[in-house]
Amino acid sequence: NRGLNSAFTVRKISSGVGVERVFQTHSPIVAKIEVKRRGDVRRAKLYYLRELSGKAARIREKLPARKQG
Repeated sequence: NRGLNSAFTVRKISSGVGVERVFQTHSPIVAKIEVKRRGDVRRAKLYYLRELSGKAARIREKLPARKQG
């Protein structure tokens, strides 16, 4: 949607400390973007996850829709 200025944030826990990195989508550093899992959330901004830890910080995985028939 934002074209060349778009970015995404990657978050992980490293040695018990939350680490966030912001990457530009069209950066030469980024060779490939691969979606590992998709989740279902009710908010556009997930800043509240920074305060949570453990299982509370998990996002419910989005399951593929069943085929009717």
